[in-house]
Amino acid sequence: MKRFAVLVSGRGSNLQALIDAVEKGYIKAGIAGVISDNPDAYALERAKKHGIKTFVVDYKSMGRREAEERIAGILEDLVVDLIVLAGFMKVLSPEFVKRFRWRIINIHPALLPSFPGTHGQKQAVDYGVRISGCTVHFVDEGVDTGPIIVQAAVPVLPEDDEDALSERILQYEHKVLPFAVKLFFEDRLKVEGRKVFIEGYKKPDLSPLINPPLDI
Repeated sequence: MKRFAVLVSGRGSNLQALIDAVEKGYIKAGIAGVISDNPDAYALERAKKHGIKTFVVDYKSMGRREAEERIAGILEDLVVDLIVLAGFMKVLSPEFVKRFRWRIINIHPALLPSFPGTHGQKQAVDYGVRISGCTVHFVDEGVDTGPIIVQAAVPVLPEDDEDALSERILQYEHKVLPFAVKLFFEDRLKVEGRKVFIEGYKKPDLSPLINPPLDI
């Protein structure tokens, strides 16, 4: 059976979405292990409840290079086909990314290339955009710059703060991340330059999302 690992730092709601998708048979692969840089991450408890191996690599007690070597060693021992960053708050070095070329994907709470880095939701609110969303992309040597697999657009309301927008976007993160992992394990993704081509791609509804609506 094909296998993947999930790297986390926090509460792990996206991890839970992946666990649910695996247990329902939506993703035809197993979660071999969950790795966290944070020993207190609730995501570790989620994994343990489902009998998934957990590992902690504490960056505070070692340098970045040693920490990444430890993570790489765990991944190779687990023999995984894919690495999923689901709220992992460390930037991986170019050397690490090259080692697992096109086998790492990340979920980001903004419509890349807008608002990369941390607190994409707050950046969107502060900038005053009308539409934000989330992006699943392959990881390359930059920060949130890799080829895009899938995106979901989410309206931003005038009264939104960072927390309100984050919760609205999170609902769609829980849909698009398992979808991207599903496509990967169905061998339907092909990277060509900056574009990801999906086998069996279906044209979406081309009706635009307009915020505010034109009939106000």
